[in-house]
Amino acid sequence: MHTGVGRQRGALPWPQPRRTAILSVHTSPLHQPGTGDAGGMNVYIVEVARRLAEAGVEVEIFTRATSGDLPPVVEMAPGVHVRHITAGPLEGLTKEELPGQLCAFTAGVLRAEAARPPGHYDLIHSHYWLSGQVGWLAKERWGVPLVHTAHTLAKVKNAQLAAGDRPEPKARVIGEEQVVAEADRLVANTRVEARDLIARYDADPARVTVVQPGVDLDRFRPASGSRDAAMRAARRRLGLPTRGYVVAFVGRIQPLKAPDVLIRAVAELRARDPELADELTVVICGGPSGSGLDRPTALIELAGSLGVTDRVRFLPPRTGEDLPALYRAADLVAVPSHNESFGLVALEAQACGTPVLAAAVGGLVTAVRDGVSGVLINGHDPVDWARTLARLLPDQLRRATLARGAERHARNFSWHRTVSGLLEVYGEAIAQQRARLTGQLAADSALSCSW
Repeated sequence: MHTGVGRQRGALPWPQPRRTAILSVHTSPLHQPGTGDAGGMNVYIVEVARRLAEAGVEVEIFTRATSGDLPPVVEMAPGVHVRHITAGPLEGLTKEELPGQLCAFTAGVLRAEAARPPGHYDLIHSHYWLSGQVGWLAKERWGVPLVHTAHTLAKVKNAQLAAGDRPEPKARVIGEEQVVAEADRLVANTRVEARDLIARYDADPARVTVVQPGVDLDRFRPASGSRDAAMRAARRRLGLPTRGYVVAFVGRIQPLKAPDVLIRAVAELRARDPELADELTVVICGGPSGSGLDRPTALIELAGSLGVTDRVRFLPPRTGEDLPALYRAADLVAVPSHNESFGLVALEAQACGTPVLAAAVGGLVTAVRDGVSGVLINGHDPVDWARTLARLLPDQLRRATLARGAERHARNFSWHRTVSGLLEVYGEAIAQQRARLTGQLAADSALSCSW
């Protein structure tokens, strides 16, 4: 198993791809993160694709068309094009229904390649198991290596399922097992994910490489000048109280992300320290997703039933500079997920100088440095979360120390570093593919000479 930290660009001992096909079946990089099925994976694909293009690699992203208004091809950035493949109805399909459209999607991908000169793509990078299924077939047809990033794993999610949430179906588990067996390289976000691939999916350790995601350090950074002044300005921008404490949750609204834990913790805090609770505003920023679509108003109802409606503010997903402004507006950002392959929200918040409270699960134990850039909490008991809030919110000195640690910790991650690691993985896969072809040709030639 490789560490995947990557070498500096320009020092790679492996061939660099000229053109890469990125597959993202169920969600488009053009979609707004924080709602529907758009989340950290969307951010990952966008940031990686842009920087691959800056490194001289042409990128074509294949995704399913979800609107008749979409043109067949969109230039997302110089050197990066998004190709919309018609596969099934344009609207109304859930992620769980998409396996039935994989044949149609695969046909669209293969037809697009067939219209190009032979050998147009040097490599396929698939994201999520649905894309991996398509990539498995395309790599056989094109004779190129397949690199796969799972982002989430069904066996891990089912082992850490939120109460009342639906388990991932057996078809997904089998599909993931097939992709793991067929991919030339598996990219894991953290060592925890790498161990899960090896232990739960029997992945070959030699084909698993850890390449950590990054953060846009130009966009997500502490505001210049006084932190208190910047916090007040950010709160005014978003219409939040300029006085008191703000704890923010940013992400898709679904049981997996566990925003309910934060609301229940506020109720516990009000029971143990009403004065502190009355100084607190919890911001829930995001839209319904996954099984959260079954009851899109569930969190509002929960806040009402617990008597904390006055302490909770709901915001739609933020775009542009509003997202870093929200991180800067908060005293703490909460990431109580039941599972995260990495946790980009935690990293973005820390890059803005805001400490993070996170569940000690999955990639969050890497994204957050416990006691330095934030606090990791074992489990999802609202009492434990309330105790941590009661301890940290009044302790301004401790929060200031964590804020400085958060900014330093986030500097260890960048998308350029991620792409450097990916280019190394790509180069290894291409070199080994070429070596196999050369060996096969030599063997065929020797066999023909023997006759």
